[in-house]
Amino acid sequence: MTKAIRINKTGGPEVMEYLDVELAAAGPGEALIHQMACGLNYIDVYFRTGLYPQTLPAGLGMEGAGVVAAVGEGVTHVKPGDRVAYAGGPPGAYAESRVLPAKVLVKLPASIDFETGAAMMLQGLTAQYLLRRTFRLQGGETILFHAAAGGVGLIACQWARALGVTMIGTVGSDEKAALAKAHGCTHTINYNTENFVERVKEITHGAGVPVVYDSIGKDTFIGSLDCLSPMGMLVSYGNASGPVPPFSLTELASRGSLFVTRPSIFTYTAKRDDLEQMSAELFGMIESGKIKLSINQRYALKDVAQAHIDLESRKTTGSTILIP
Repeated sequence: MTKAIRINKTGGPEVMEYLDVELAAAGPGEALIHQMACGLNYIDVYFRTGLYPQTLPAGLGMEGAGVVAAVGEGVTHVKPGDRVAYAGGPPGAYAESRVLPAKVLVKLPASIDFETGAAMMLQGLTAQYLLRRTFRLQGGETILFHAAAGGVGLIACQWARALGVTMIGTVGSDEKAALAKAHGCTHTINYNTENFVERVKEITHGAGVPVVYDSIGKDTFIGSLDCLSPMGMLVSYGNASGPVPPFSLTELASRGSLFVTRPSIFTYTAKRDDLEQMSAELFGMIESGKIKLSINQRYALKDVAQAHIDLESRKTTGSTILIP
């Protein structure tokens, strides 16, 4: 038996239950891991509310770090005793121990502790594919990044600085603006007191930016398009304010032949070679000190409802972890 969070129906934070769960043995292609920490991400809210459907009852949570306890037939890239971290696989990271597909596991360098490992994988790999693959930054660009003081945002601030990129970041308060700037964001815009489209045009002297990274969704989508220079790209990778409503493709043509993409980490990490390369680049940035993880909230696993309440009310900054 292990302690784990389960939902039997979708809804608010109250639907999450802290239960004793029977733990199966690791089958072919699977691994059993004892988790030292697991990460909290907005995608967990999407699964909890039913925006992203799954068969119920179900677990929640997409990333964690711990020690391999056992492996099933055919698993060769990890073995019992290995320190590992992961992002992806079926939801279920909110647990003391779990069985999951071994293909999502990567070995955690000895220099990176478990809490950092749990906090960095989904958000760090997201920042990696956004900045290095979806729209590959070369250095010298000026970009717009929404929610710059969030978990992905603070990693992106540091990564952009390391690449020589000028980041314009939107935030929800003066305190979050200061936090983003401390992590490398060049310009901040408080969207509660300023019009972010007007400010981007002002900062770029009317030129706009070649790329906007937008995890907010409905509330910022059209404004994000308006911030782009001709043939620019809007990378819509989240729905914190709700899904983007249907729109006409002429909206892209009229603004200068724009591009829109909706990437997913699960596509970018589907191939083992890609997962290994992306993880190695992320680990290298952490080990070099160019990126420092800001774990600004820690909750006991049994207090996950409060963690979700704080996340949805935008009280959290940086990364949040749950301790089993």
